[in-house]
Amino acid sequence: MRRRTPPPPSPLPQRDGVDPVRVRLPLQGSWGTVCGYLVERMSGAPSGAVAAMFEAGLVVGAEGHAVPSDAAYAPGTYVWFHRELPAEVPVPFPLEVVHRDEHIVVVDKPHFLATTPRGGHVAQSALARLRRELGIPSLTAAHRLDRLTAGLVLFTVRPEERGAYQTLFRDRLVRKEYEAVAPYDPALALPATVRSRIVKERGVLDAREVEGEPNAVSRVELLEWRDGPGGALGRYRLLPRTGQTHQLRLHLSGLGVPILGDPLYPVVTGPRPADDFRRPLQLLARELEFTDPVTGAAHRFRSGRTLAAWSAYGEWADGPADGQAVGPAGQ
Repeated sequence: MRRRTPPPPSPLPQRDGVDPVRVRLPLQGSWGTVCGYLVERMSGAPSGAVAAMFEAGLVVGAEGHAVPSDAAYAPGTYVWFHRELPAEVPVPFPLEVVHRDEHIVVVDKPHFLATTPRGGHVAQSALARLRRELGIPSLTAAHRLDRLTAGLVLFTVRPEERGAYQTLFRDRLVRKEYEAVAPYDPALALPATVRSRIVKERGVLDAREVEGEPNAVSRVELLEWRDGPGGALGRYRLLPRTGQTHQLRLHLSGLGVPILGDPLYPVVTGPRPADDFRRPLQLLARELEFTDPVTGAAHRFRSGRTLAAWSAYGEWADGPADGQAVGPAGQ
């Protein structure tokens, strides 16, 4: 099998911690110019936006030179450009660095911050912010947390080592422990292992459980419960054995104890304003434990956050703007 030639390095630097877009021109096609291909590929862009990028010299080739708008289409070549960043509301909560060495960075991510640039959350993502704050442009994410979930995320420093750390998650060699606050049901027999088949369709906000061979397995344990002003609450330990999208949220909802603050399960309540940081999802990635594939060191990291609905339910329920899972220093 012929090994694919790696793409050339980007001739453009990052902007606000965000990589430029790299496009490889297809080997098959009937486009007359590079501009014509990008106009078709970026059909959702405003009219004239792609042509304007070429006229401004913002589309470059491998040597870093601007590609003219009438440049002939050349199959298999690469071009780079920066997309216009969306207008974003800053997420006003800090990233706590739990561990940093020459190979990895582990951070305690707040609620509402995307792990990596995606959709309308680009510069306001953990990856882009860390690249700026730590001055490590090569930083990449080894895995992801949902934007609404707080807790531990592992990033890699060296691009050539990223695959080794990603393989840990792919091969389920990382022990992950989560914590959640949800209603308490005395009739619910715990601990329990939940198995189901989860599907997530592109462009649809929520995932769903369907008939078929299970692809999602979670162990659910009750740590403690107590009565409160909003009814009896439980604090749960969640141990996922697989990593399907929204797996823990779906499984707790399916047990009849949906996680507090969940806008999708059991009912989709619609998008929230970008500046609404109230009543965050009460789900926290509490621990990561693994053997480092590069150094051989045994790692166990633990989030210092406290879920606000458990520590101060009234403040969380009333919805102050800072009602997130608070950090070690009360942040």
